[in-house]
Amino acid sequence: MKQITAIIRPERLDAVKDALEKVDCKGITVTDVKGRGEQLGIEEKYRGKSYRIDLLPKVKIETVIPDNTVENVITAICEAAHTGNMGDGKIFISNIEEVIKIRTKERRR
Repeated sequence: MKQITAIIRPERLDAVKDALEKVDCKGITVTDVKGRGEQLGIEEKYRGKSYRIDLLPKVKIETVIPDNTVENVITAICEAAHTGNMGDGKIFISNIEEVIKIRTKERRR
């Protein structure tokens, strides 16, 4: 099993959720986060003064899926989150040893 963690633009969340449903990935956790990537934030001007916003609002989506669905899920996220601009986000893939469903104590490897 794999855990997929995607950091995306907040305005792309609905598109990503819809894309994940279409590839049968229904269980997700969504968290509002702030961060920065290679661009180190953005510079804004307000009333003639420049200031840097170095932590931008993002959304973190996490899901645990079977190994055989990884490529479909990654493709769905990439296509739905893509704007072509810097700051579109990143996807991280981690191995999961075991998952235990609390209600039934069912274990999956």
